Amino acid sequence: MFSLVDCNNFYASCEKLFRPDLKHTPVVVLSNNDGCVVARSKEAKVLGLKMGVPLFQVQDEIRKHGIVCFSSNYALYADMSNRVMTILEEVAPHLEVYSIDEAFMDLTGVNHVTDLLEFGKRVKAKVDQWTGITVGIGIAPTKTLAKLANHAAKKYPATGSVVDLMDSDRQKRLLALVDVSDVWGVGRRTTAKLKAKGVHTALDLANANPKAIRREFSVVLERTIQELNGVSCLDLELVRPTKQQIICSRSFGHKVTDKRELREAIAKYTTRAAEKLRGEKRLCRVVSVFIRTSPFIPNEPQYSKTLSAELPHPTDDTRDLLEVAIVLFCSIYRAGYRYAKGGVMLTDFYERGAFQQDLFRADNTNINSKALMNVIDKINHSGLGNVFFASQGVSPHWSMKREHLSPAYTTRWEELPKVY
Repeated sequence: MFSLVDCNNFYASCEKLFRPDLKHTPVVVLSNNDGCVVARSKEAKVLGLKMGVPLFQVQDEIRKHGIVCFSSNYALYADMSNRVMTILEEVAPHLEVYSIDEAFMDLTGVNHVTDLLEFGKRVKAKVDQWTGITVGIGIAPTKTLAKLANHAAKKYPATGSVVDLMDSDRQKRLLALVDVSDVWGVGRRTTAKLKAKGVHTALDLANANPKAIRREFSVVLERTIQELNGVSCLDLELVRPTKQQIICSRSFGHKVTDKRELREAIAKYTTRAAEKLRGEKRLCRVVSVFIRTSPFIPNEPQYSKTLSAELPHPTDDTRDLLEVAIVLFCSIYRAGYRYAKGGVMLTDFYERGAFQQDLFRADNTNINSKALMNVIDKINHSGLGNVFFASQGVSPHWSMKREHLSPAYTTRWEELPKVY
């Protein structure tokens, strides 16, 4: 038995949480550099604002309807997500955090203690009361059906945002109402092919021949059919799979022409990538650096280049990675262009101690490196200070534009909400 808990309009809900004056106001959250709409409150959705629409295209609607815009506040969203997931961990035997605003719960055996629908309502009420974030909950015998139950919980207000889909007759009634494109894992191209074959609803897909679907599409879609029929093929991922690559990249707040500024950006991304690498408890052997101009500006010279290098030994030391990244950057940089984006990618990961050692490299340098990186990470994660490398620059002018950024209400003492 599975349950999917999904936070409603999560980014917009986080922004409204500390702004009660915006309770009934349409709110949108913008992407990096305040470029596009990436989240909408229910009021904004009613107005017909689309996901992904560039901000400049909807300025008239924003003024007309008094829509409030916010820049993406990642620190706030991550902290509120952690609070929600902590509550779910306390009430469920097992939990899989699927994304920043979604989690699967394993409810096997819970029905022997309490009614599942009542359990879902209690979980929803607890999350609402303890965090202020509203959630929808779908309960079903498979993860795919739990996704559809959650879809129904959000779409139909009469459900009270909790749907128990354990009954097979109820499953079929819902599947008949759901378009095949809304089935978890069915993409746009697959939808077009399925509809060309007369498969228009989730029920049509559930009734399709699994072996024929496997031959023409994939084993993944065959498993989806099994899941729609109540046969569980997907277990909870209790241990998050290790990343195969780490990419740190951002579009710049303005077009960069100065080599020093661009080098500072690459150094900053390298430092962040190294921090993520240590969080994964991995070492990397290959570093790639890329820079590019904007392909969306006509009649402007274009340039895009990527270069990779293999290190002599795997490492997670920021100093080693910075040394290589800066050399790569200097090799691909060309003057005379207005650069819009740059980034760093780390690949070819190893576990510490699970690779061929260098016969001519002393082990004590590795020990000192690990101790230094641990100290730096501890300071930077404490919230009390920040240690950075000089190559990152002191006052980066290339940073992404965030003109509508809300305070870090929950992660900085000086920005805590004030009640008078």
